[in-house]
Amino acid sequence: MPIHIIPFDKLSPEALNGVIQEFISRNGTDYGEIEASAEKKFRQVKQKLEKGLAVLLYDDELETTNIFRHDDPILKKLDNLDE
Repeated sequence: MPIHIIPFDKLSPEALNGVIQEFISRNGTDYGEIEASAEKKFRQVKQKLEKGLAVLLYDDELETTNIFRHDDPILKKLDNLDE
């Protein structure tokens, strides 16, 4: 399958930091009515990864890594492809 879940702790600290920084810098990332600082956003995303509330997905074809909520419907679709 061209898309894989990557355990966040398998990335080097530098690579993980880069993925999180890129993720929080995108337009449309919603942190509520009050905009959070970049440091706070970073901590929130990292904590979600550590607690299993978010996962890293790597796409072989696009050669990209993305972060998804653990309950995102796309993950259910991936599970169905494995069956």
